[in-house]
Amino acid sequence: MTTGHPRHELDDVIHAPVRFSIMATLMAADKAAFSFVRDTVEVSDSVLSRQVATLETAGYVKSIKGYVGKRPRTWLALTPAGRAAFDAHLAALRAITAMATAPDSHQSP
Repeated sequence: MTTGHPRHELDDVIHAPVRFSIMATLMAADKAAFSFVRDTVEVSDSVLSRQVATLETAGYVKSIKGYVGKRPRTWLALTPAGRAAFDAHLAALRAITAMATAPDSHQSP
């Protein structure tokens, strides 16, 4: 059982805005083209590469290399651990907002 404030359940790897956006984008599909994720998250190739490397190191994202015709392509996908971590992170965010909006959470001055 978790005790204390739900912020302790936030995942520091996912919580960074660009990494959170990458994870959210990848939750919607089995895999997505690197260029699609880059354009959706509105970052450069190098920024996306660095953030994906961090997510890969955590075991949350995998890169899939292949070809379309003769052109090399990279697709990104969440791992099962990545999907579970993102779900847990969202649950922590929901718990934090639930605390803030609970009727008894506001004290009169």
